[in-house]
Amino acid sequence: MEFLSFFQNDYFLQIATMTCINIVIVLGLNLITGVTGQLSLGHAAFMSLGAYCSALLALKLNMPFWVCVSAGTLFAGIMGALLGIPILRLRGDYLAIATLGFGEIVRVVILNTPIAGRALGLYAIPQYTTFFIALLAVILGIIFMYRFENSRHGLALRSIREDEIAAEMMGVDIAKYKILAFAVGSAFAGLGGSLYAHFLTYINPNDFGFMKSIEQLCMLVLGGMGSITGAAAGAVVLSTVPELLRFASEYRMVTYGVVLIVMMIFRPQGLFGKIRVNV
Repeated sequence: MEFLSFFQNDYFLQIATMTCINIVIVLGLNLITGVTGQLSLGHAAFMSLGAYCSALLALKLNMPFWVCVSAGTLFAGIMGALLGIPILRLRGDYLAIATLGFGEIVRVVILNTPIAGRALGLYAIPQYTTFFIALLAVILGIIFMYRFENSRHGLALRSIREDEIAAEMMGVDIAKYKILAFAVGSAFAGLGGSLYAHFLTYINPNDFGFMKSIEQLCMLVLGGMGSITGAAAGAVVLSTVPELLRFASEYRMVTYGVVLIVMMIFRPQGLFGKIRVNV
């Protein structure tokens, strides 16, 4: 009976649904940053692209939910691939700055686009996302990522992370696989953004700023980069712990920062950095 009461508590369902959405998004970031080794500080931008694309299709064209989500996912994936092309030769700090700049460009464009509601954002978005839909997205996302990372494509991406020059000498098409990583990772962010828009029913550009990208990166670092289990665990921890600390709202961010610092000192590989998920 206690288990069933969980599904009757709107507050817990909201936290659980947002946790599932964050897991989907961080799975995409893990592919780009954890598996391929390409530091991205603009992941929230792809989340926003999926959210706005899906919301606009629902509001302006009354499209079905599955069409909206599919379009948002595809649009974010295409934009991720397009971003991957001009930044192919960038590495480390330069790549991070480029992705950060892209994120700010997307935010400013949305702020100045009338159809996107400018600074007011979009509201009265149809609420299609439920906990079970978000949970299904997590399950399918984990299965897909596991299969993908254990395929020859995943092996190629990991070789790029370990030594890009050596990977190229072994015949790995660096350009192709970097673009592929950004496309797939961004598509996951777009999927999460679409689910986010149809869950909260209101979005604005400030929901997808630089701090949102940092929050997603912190989830990945906490759980363990390069690990599907770690990506999911980090998203769960940093989606639920802040809610538990609402009674001390003025100290929440301090606690949040202290936990990350302690993790980086004593367990830099993250909570589950060496644990692989089996499907």
